[in-house]
Amino acid sequence: MSEDVGVEYAGDGIWNEEADWELADLAEDGELDAHIPMPVLAVVGRPNVGKSTLVNRIIGRREAVVEDVPGVTRDRVSYEANWAGRKFMVQDTGGWEPDAKGLQQSVARQAELAMSTADAILLVVDAVVGSTTTDEAVARVLRKSKTPVILVANKVDDARGESEAASLWSLGLGEPRAVSATHGRGTGDLLDDILAILPETPREGGTGLGPRRVALVGKPNVGKSSLINRLSGDERSVVHDVAGTTVDPVDSLVELGGKTWRFVDTAGLRKRVSHASGAEFYASLRTKSAIDAAEVVILLIDASEPLTEQDLRVLSMIADAGRALVIAFNKWDLVDEDRRLQLDKEIDRELARVPWAQRVNISAKTGRAVQKLVPALETALESWDKRVPTGRLNNWLKEVIAATPPPLRGGRLPRVMFATQAATRPPTFVLFTTGFLEAGYRRFIERRLREEFNFDGSPVRVSVRVREKRDRPGKRG
Repeated sequence: MSEDVGVEYAGDGIWNEEADWELADLAEDGELDAHIPMPVLAVVGRPNVGKSTLVNRIIGRREAVVEDVPGVTRDRVSYEANWAGRKFMVQDTGGWEPDAKGLQQSVARQAELAMSTADAILLVVDAVVGSTTTDEAVARVLRKSKTPVILVANKVDDARGESEAASLWSLGLGEPRAVSATHGRGTGDLLDDILAILPETPREGGTGLGPRRVALVGKPNVGKSSLINRLSGDERSVVHDVAGTTVDPVDSLVELGGKTWRFVDTAGLRKRVSHASGAEFYASLRTKSAIDAAEVVILLIDASEPLTEQDLRVLSMIADAGRALVIAFNKWDLVDEDRRLQLDKEIDRELARVPWAQRVNISAKTGRAVQKLVPALETALESWDKRVPTGRLNNWLKEVIAATPPPLRGGRLPRVMFATQAATRPPTFVLFTTGFLEAGYRRFIERRLREEFNFDGSPVRVSVRVREKRDRPGKRG
């Protein structure tokens, strides 16, 4: 618990000792925040060897998009895993083809970037097929890498497959670990081996937390991949004239404003997820996962068209996830004076839930004002990370409540005894009271918090804990 969390002011004569007990309860309930950088494991290999199935087995849930059609995973996708009490990130990649052309060439570049930024690598080979020319080419690249590598012989469903796996020693990457990602055979031992080679902290973690994570979301064809490419000055995102190119989130490290940012370009959310099928259905779920994993979200909206149900549904997902938010109105070069007046009305009517969001008018196509995204992102993240010292918070709150007391409830006036910021990311405040505070009064406190402490670009949560009298062990007698 940081020193700012301790109660420095306990109004109305409440004992600091009692306040410390309440804060201990918050910590026990997991309501006090923690943020620990995690090492990254990249899973690479040629198409259709079962990389995404293995990723799902490692993380213990179905997250990576899996279909019988080769090449469903076209980009780099990151998921959080936990084994034996240690957390790490698993990065799924598209199939690596050294002589690939067109779309497959772009996919190969994503896999190569994953290999260059990971802390450890799994090379997955189909043990039934055996090593191919592509596997040998990948192995040659990995043998030169300083990053630790584990060779995984997948699709070893029984003892007969062990001899087939042994033939993969020829790749020169050490002992092949025989597993069946589909059935789970050998994956426990593989996870133990992974922990043995993964460092405790990521290679980016020399200064702490690494690049800030930005999810880029919006409905299909709003210009998300084009914006990534404009920001990076390179074809970081797979852009192709094939419909639905972005199936999974794409991790791209982009240098902006003198800092490195980790951007995640995502598949556009369909109008009704229940009507989607196969890879499209899971891609929609991945977009939600990208929002949940992000620190700040850029919601890209087509300014030249009326706001849609899809725009508002994505906005609700972001607000519910408690992420910092920048709304970028794209295609501003197509907006005339009449459309601007109409858009102002739509913003007042449809975006009333997030008046605190940072807004930027841009054109990914022409590059108009895209440089303004960095200050907006930095402001939103500063607010999202902000912590208000408890003493300052309670002194301010005492003045606010004295000027505007809470409404009576059941003929009694609830007293706010003290308050603390229980968490950042997003800023979460807990008011300890003698009675329930109405929702309208909590919204009033939230508005005043924003005005006083400048939480631009970040949601602010205010909750109430009604104090109950109870005995504490070791309490004074």
